Amino acid sequence: MVNPNQRPIRVLVAKVGLDGHDRGAKVIASALRDAGMEVIYTGLRQTPEMVVNAALQEDVDAIGVSILSGAHMTVFPKIIALMKEKGMDDVLLTGGGIIPDTDMQELYALGVGKLFPPGTHTREIADYIAAWTGEHREF
Repeated sequence: MVNPNQRPIRVLVAKVGLDGHDRGAKVIASALRDAGMEVIYTGLRQTPEMVVNAALQEDVDAIGVSILSGAHMTVFPKIIALMKEKGMDDVLLTGGGIIPDTDMQELYALGVGKLFPPGTHTREIADYIAAWTGEHREF
């Protein structure tokens, strides 16, 4: 996905906390690359601070967090708070994993973008990121 100025959309894919299962994150990263996006994968066991600092350094358009550990109600609020603190209001925070619908609604209310459950088609994720960045980012 290329924006009007021909710069690829930049996405940081992260695994936060002690969740050691990164196969899904790697599949998403590969699918986003196949969709023409530039992807930075941070690897396992990142802290929210590490994710936000890497996103700032890499000047990304979106952050995608993969979480299967059940810590989503700690991780996403911390990341969104750090993003707001650093003025990253035009950067999408999205993600996926095992997140109950009620928790998704709370996270959406905090400003987290769409969250994707396991089994979501990768094209849907790429299309969402492309549409969001096209609407909210100035290239």
